[in-house]
Amino acid sequence: MADQPERNKANAIAFYKMAYEGKPRLATELYVGDQYIQHNPLVGNGIDAFIEYFERMRIEYPDKSISFVRAVAQDDLVAIHTHQTWPGNDQYVTMDFFRFDKNNKIVEHWDAVQQIPETTANGNTMY
Repeated sequence: MADQPERNKANAIAFYKMAYEGKPRLATELYVGDQYIQHNPLVGNGIDAFIEYFERMRIEYPDKSISFVRAVAQDDLVAIHTHQTWPGNDQYVTMDFFRFDKNNKIVEHWDAVQQIPETTANGNTMY
């Protein structure tokens, strides 16, 4: 289906935003398939571990924020580039990758996280 990558992209953004902003259980109910394979070493594998991690983050860091810089979709994969701000103005750039099943549900996740430096050797931003 030609519009599947675009639908997956919208679903990945909605899922990430909802979980990040404190509703991980609802996010998994709406956007995750029967399995959830996690590659982030700080988060356990499976749906329950994902919910537990993001519920803890909601309690420990209620004032964190996220903005979505760009998203790219191809076939059953979506890549999202974000800007996260945590308490104390701690800022991070993240790149998340999601794999979808044939029902447009997320079944696998990878990510890379980097703290945004105050200066760069090249003068370019992280975005």
